Amino acid sequence: MARGRKKHVQVELFRHGGRRRGAGRKPVGACPREGHDARPGIDGRCVMHVVLKVRAEVGRLRKPKLYGAIRRATISAAKGGRIRICHLSIQHDHVHLLVEAESKKRLADGMLGFQVSAARQINNVLGRRGKVFADRYHLVVIGNPTQMRNAIAYVLNNFRKHGEAEPGWMTDPYASGRAFEGWRERTPITPGVPTYGALEVARPRRGCCGRDGGEQERSARMRRRERARSGR
Repeated sequence: MARGRKKHVQVELFRHGGRRRGAGRKPVGACPREGHDARPGIDGRCVMHVVLKVRAEVGRLRKPKLYGAIRRATISAAKGGRIRICHLSIQHDHVHLLVEAESKKRLADGMLGFQVSAARQINNVLGRRGKVFADRYHLVVIGNPTQMRNAIAYVLNNFRKHGEAEPGWMTDPYASGRAFEGWRERTPITPGVPTYGALEVARPRRGCCGRDGGEQERSARMRRRERARSGR
């Protein structure tokens, strides 16, 4: 007896993957992870605000020995030359940086070098092994002089936001505020962290978007004069 022809059934092999609503890695832990969207373009003319968050098991960063560990990482970054750290602020569980880099690749390489150096130094101090930083860093490209001013004020005064200020403190000893020359009142400057020197930071080569501080000030004076002439 002839056997009937077997009916072909198309089997759906792939039930997962592809673009769809709700796809991708879900947030883990108390804080959502930093998104993995493409980084903004960098052409060497702008300053960038970078935030690095540390893992909970690392503990509080605002301790003299951990300050020393991060300070050694800033020295290593300065020697590497891929990024220029213009300002830095150490808070209890995160670090703020204002950095310059000539390209996206140099920024990525420089930040990787800084994170590896800082993690090694912090682990040596704490006598531990494992990851130090919780996620990829958060990045904001500063786009205009007003944003630059606000970023400097935010980074150098971040200790006030987190309730870290002590009576009589004018600047944060765990930040690069002593290197900033734009304070309205220069004295008294808060003493630094005992037994350690200042953080290794560089004076910005440009105020924002390829323009140095002098050029910004000249442009601001010209705008004020034009407004005065027009009666506005």
